[in-house]
Amino acid sequence: MTDKTLRLGTRRSRLAMAQSGQVAEAVSRVTGRPVELVEITTYGDTSREQLAQIGGTGVFVTALRDALLKGEVDFAVHSLKDLPTTQPDDLVVAAVPVREDPRDVIVARDALKFTDLPSGARIGTGSPRRMAQLNAYARSHGLDIATVPIRGNVDTRIGFVRSGELDAVVLAAAGLNRIGRGDEVTDFLSVDTVLPAPGQGALAIECTADNADLVAALAELDDPFTRIAVTAERSLLAALEAGCSAPVGALADLLADGQIVKEMRLRAVVGTTDGTRMVQLSTTGPVPETHDGAMALGRELAAEMLAQGAAGLMGERAQ
Repeated sequence: MTDKTLRLGTRRSRLAMAQSGQVAEAVSRVTGRPVELVEITTYGDTSREQLAQIGGTGVFVTALRDALLKGEVDFAVHSLKDLPTTQPDDLVVAAVPVREDPRDVIVARDALKFTDLPSGARIGTGSPRRMAQLNAYARSHGLDIATVPIRGNVDTRIGFVRSGELDAVVLAAAGLNRIGRGDEVTDFLSVDTVLPAPGQGALAIECTADNADLVAALAELDDPFTRIAVTAERSLLAALEAGCSAPVGALADLLADGQIVKEMRLRAVVGTTDGTRMVQLSTTGPVPETHDGAMALGRELAAEMLAQGAAGLMGERAQ
């Protein structure tokens, strides 16, 4: 490979720039080549509509992929949970690095925990998945909360709490950690309470399939366990025919005996946003050794969920 500077396509948001900067350093280390960030504005960044209304999956991804295919950038970094489950033939996810904390967190006024929020507390989130699970938890534990749809970057969302407009907002732990604001978290939501979005906390490093040298170099940043886990989660999402705006939570975690990873557990939930009806299932088995094995695990659990009526809980099925 030459010493020519590699161009990394990234969204302009502070979080995207932070995570792309971290990837750029890692890529520079493994390739010995300088990496420059190329800022690209996506439709998801400029639209003020709710994500569920503008198509959810893909609104942050299309412009980056267009730049890759036009040769304007050499590779791109995505939050994996934003990637559509169908992978274009001419692009390849060359690496899925080690996953950050996949959990959702609360940033609440007066440093409150979720269960200490006052009756009638207003909790902001733009995610039907989070709304469904928070409302279901509140309902089953006798809590009175109101989930309020919001959009915006981290500053905007936390600003709703600081201004007193909302009692709390729900954010991803990974995002706050990556921009160095993990200390603002007032409560971590256990995955037993709120399952994260499929792929949450993980990044995807994508480039064109025909750039064999770059594919091979980027592959050094791949974490096989993270890739297997997110493959199972995304396979389940695809089998449910749901986009990232559907109220689907999924998490594959590896169960270890000491240092030896023995099994993988895949948990998933689908529910109505008011939390009144939920289908929640899990399966545990040997860690899949292949991409196809991880895909099969996700499909099997999705089939069980569909048999229990999951399709009817997702609102409009993604076409």
